[in-house]
Amino acid sequence: MIDYTKLQKSIAHLSAQFHNWQTLDETLPPLLQEAVAESVIQRFEVCYDCTWKVLKRYLAKELGVPDMPNSPKPIFRIAHENLVFNNVDEWLVYADLRIDVAHDYSGEKAQVALRVMGQFVEAVSALYGAMNPE
Repeated sequence: MIDYTKLQKSIAHLSAQFHNWQTLDETLPPLLQEAVAESVIQRFEVCYDCTWKVLKRYLAKELGVPDMPNSPKPIFRIAHENLVFNNVDEWLVYADLRIDVAHDYSGEKAQVALRVMGQFVEAVSALYGAMNPE
């Protein structure tokens, strides 16, 4: 049986912090606004990493896919081939975004990530539901 606890918590934490960022009081000092945005990015990184690792276990244990690779993009492609989700291109964008935000010191990629974070939350929630329909 696959333990979905970490994935479930990471989705909930990302969703809550993204909501905080969306409803942020713009009169707050810029440093506090930036801290909330950075927290959203950090929670995205954790959620993304947790997602592909759980997806790997799901593909191996629940669907019996042999010889699983140990990196996210091939995992997403295999999941797509096994009809876990329809839009592999969307997940490949998230994969690139995860790499970009980890090495973005200007903040430009973080702004891109924040613009698509709502879509990511919806996609990861749907994927979680497909893997764990309880």
